[in-house]
Amino acid sequence: MGEVTEAGWGEEEKKIKVGVCVMEKKVLSAPMGQILERLQAFGEFQVIYFGDKVILEDPIESWPICDCLIAFYSTGYPLEKAEAYATLRKPFLVNELVPQHLLHDRRKVYERVELFGIPVPRYALVNREFPYQELDYFIEEEDFVEVHGSRFWKPFVEKPVDGDDHSIMIYYPSSAGGGMKELFRKVGNRSSEFHSEVRRVRREGSYIYEEFMPTGGTDVKVYTVGPEYAHAEARKSPVVDGVVMRNPDGKEVRYPVLLTPNEKQMARDVCIAFRQAVCGFDLLRCEGKSYVCDVNGWSFVKNSYKYYDDAACVLRKMLLDAKAPHLSSTIPPTLPWKINEPVQLSEGLTRQGSGIIGTFGQSEELRCVIAIIRHGDRTPKQKVKLKVTEEKLLNLMLKYNGGRPRSETKLKSAVELQDLLDATRILVPRTRPGRGSDSEAEDFEHAEKLRQVKAVLEEGGHFSGIYRKVQLKPLKWVRVLKSNGEGEEERPVEALMILKYGGVLTHAGRKQAEELGRYFRNNIYPGEGTGLLRLHSTYRHDLKIYSSDEGRVQMSAAGFAKGLLDLEGPLTPILVSLVSKDSSMLDGLDNASSEMEEAKARLNEIVTFPAKIGHSNGSSECPWMTDGAGLPSNASELLPKLVTLTKKVTEQVRLLAKNEDEELTETNSYDVIPPYDQAKALGKTNIDIDRIAAGLPCGSEGFLLMYARWKKLERDLYNERKERFDITQIPDVYDSCKYDLLHNAHLNLEGLDELFKVSQLLADGVIPNEYGINPKQRLKIGSKIARRLLGKVLIDLRNTREEAISVAELKCNEDQQSTFKKSEKEDTNYQLKLPIKNDDMRRISTASDKSMDQDDDDDKEMKYRLDPKYANVRTPGRHVRTRLYFTSVRKIMSPAFYNTQTSISLSLSLNTFCKTRNFV
Repeated sequence: MGEVTEAGWGEEEKKIKVGVCVMEKKVLSAPMGQILERLQAFGEFQVIYFGDKVILEDPIESWPICDCLIAFYSTGYPLEKAEAYATLRKPFLVNELVPQHLLHDRRKVYERVELFGIPVPRYALVNREFPYQELDYFIEEEDFVEVHGSRFWKPFVEKPVDGDDHSIMIYYPSSAGGGMKELFRKVGNRSSEFHSEVRRVRREGSYIYEEFMPTGGTDVKVYTVGPEYAHAEARKSPVVDGVVMRNPDGKEVRYPVLLTPNEKQMARDVCIAFRQAVCGFDLLRCEGKSYVCDVNGWSFVKNSYKYYDDAACVLRKMLLDAKAPHLSSTIPPTLPWKINEPVQLSEGLTRQGSGIIGTFGQSEELRCVIAIIRHGDRTPKQKVKLKVTEEKLLNLMLKYNGGRPRSETKLKSAVELQDLLDATRILVPRTRPGRGSDSEAEDFEHAEKLRQVKAVLEEGGHFSGIYRKVQLKPLKWVRVLKSNGEGEEERPVEALMILKYGGVLTHAGRKQAEELGRYFRNNIYPGEGTGLLRLHSTYRHDLKIYSSDEGRVQMSAAGFAKGLLDLEGPLTPILVSLVSKDSSMLDGLDNASSEMEEAKARLNEIVTFPAKIGHSNGSSECPWMTDGAGLPSNASELLPKLVTLTKKVTEQVRLLAKNEDEELTETNSYDVIPPYDQAKALGKTNIDIDRIAAGLPCGSEGFLLMYARWKKLERDLYNERKERFDITQIPDVYDSCKYDLLHNAHLNLEGLDELFKVSQLLADGVIPNEYGINPKQRLKIGSKIARRLLGKVLIDLRNTREEAISVAELKCNEDQQSTFKKSEKEDTNYQLKLPIKNDDMRRISTASDKSMDQDDDDDKEMKYRLDPKYANVRTPGRHVRTRLYFTSVRKIMSPAFYNTQTSISLSLSLNTFCKTRNFV
């Protein structure tokens, strides 16, 4: 470089020569071209492009000589050759070359990041010297892997150690349906695919196993230009559905977001750790904390002219400081390229609406949506209880409870349920014995229950822990000699087996959930339409979805999220990424179990002995205060009719089941027991339309299970020996009637319509009264069950109000400050905005009061925000809080919010909720 003076930059030989030693494919990219054009427009630099032929074929001695070098690795790039050139000519390196080798090995990236104290997700390394090498420190079970004693429960992430291999897998737990999602470089409009059948991890090479971080369906990419500048953009995470959102030009849609102070420090540390002035990395935001993963080399933002301006200005200062420090790097009052800059049009989305409604000048603005929603259509819930003394079953209990003879065991995983099925298949008698003496009758009933357990476990040909679970509770023990003859030990000799199944969300239930989500998107969020996803991706939509622990409720929540955010694909990845389980808040029955038992006992007396009980706690003026209000006046007369009709339906299903049982007996061999496949055994398919055509029940329920369901209802509803009704079975009879009328109407069961009408009359009175037979008791039970949920709703409302106040006051302050800034010089104003971004808009603090006995999780969360300087959005400060609570109608909804509607929702706006202040 010739002598450089402030006076003149007109001659090429006096300019700072910037060599671009990069593959042509990268040089010709839009971001690179835009930034280099701006750099040249300052008039201080001469940009020299090396080109592929020079880089790949010519010796380094003949490469152009430059003062500063931009060089970075891409596919086919000779990194070692570039290192040799840098050693020979010693130019200033924007990105140093030696550390770029680290970026090709994720193990080295994580090691380097940790060395600088940068947070990363918890991880472990599995190193193999050759494919499929067995390693003694690596253990894989159904729902976890263990590496050097460190256990990673599903969902977890599996990454190849090769940094250039972008095939990343996420494995899901069996409790959520199992399966694996593969993430990959964008191919068309796809960036991931879900594989429901894949459960085992890869063994072809070396991998990193990493704790899965739920990020609310949004990923953040950070771009640095030197250690003092970082730009962040959010996009829809490929973990959710794998569909790439693109604008009409075919470019992926991303939204600039603000970084917190901690995240800015992380960006600075990454830049320094790898000595890469221009680089990018993925940022995971999870539960108020941020983590770095997958650091990349040279990376630029796409389609942002403001970012191109900033990047060119920062690079200019960097190059001048390195080669002409005596010169001023102050940005000129008018940027040289501004006069020719094209106007940046607002982005329209191919799958979204016209944009964002609402400005601070409007009289009303949506601020909060709170909804409590029940699950969708489901199969009837069922339970089988039987006492077992068989050694195979008792040994199975000891196997899974750690060998403790007095401890109960819960079996939910596929491996555990398969063990139980194997044992049950052996124990089920090949033929049905006749009924003779009382002992023979007991043996018959025991065999039938074992047969039902076997049929339930075989249902569908596969296991799903989210819908089936078994408890084994020891009842009796004896002391026996130990196997080695040294001393005695306890052994169980009898246990109670409880199999819970059913309650599965049907195909119709999933459609209901998705449709309700779409309805919310188009109606509860006025004017947003499918643009709600834009609101969500820009961190202006604070969405949290909570679910109880029940499988049907979790899947309903996932289906709703799919419709709400316009997602595609299976529900399992959506469930794991967006839905949080909170059983203590949404499964509150245990909190009022004794009061509910008392209410049921009193209710049973009122229904079965109305003449003896009479009325209490009420009057003719206040009939709703009467114990058992809402029950039909002729409830005691309807009960015998209910029993008669139940027997009639059960007998018809028994005849259908008899034919199916004979077919199964003929096609199955008890000598060789193959893996069960119901579809093959019946010679039919599980698809409902084909099963209807074949005269079979819908779903995977065969006639044997359908008969077991109705027979149990018949047996439990009325005890003939004791001549006693059990009114707690009325809701179950109603559920079964409704299910079969909706899904099995093609079976033409005589009397089912009438049974439904009778059971509905009784259920409409019984179900509300199970949660309290009068208002006083109902309030007591409801407050115990729904206390945490109601407290959480109050917290949501309080936080919304306080945040609305803060945002409005901040907007007012910014407007006032902008008046003073107009008098300042443009160059100073522009200079100040480069190193950091607007911190005031980053976070809205809320009060940290506690409500009741519950920690306020929302108070502890980081409030992320859109970056108003870079986002092409009219109201970047706008923030909508959405809280969705999914539960069972027979739990939270009945005592505290009992309502026949699908959901109860509350939307808040500034002029309705915050009436005491003028925030607009």
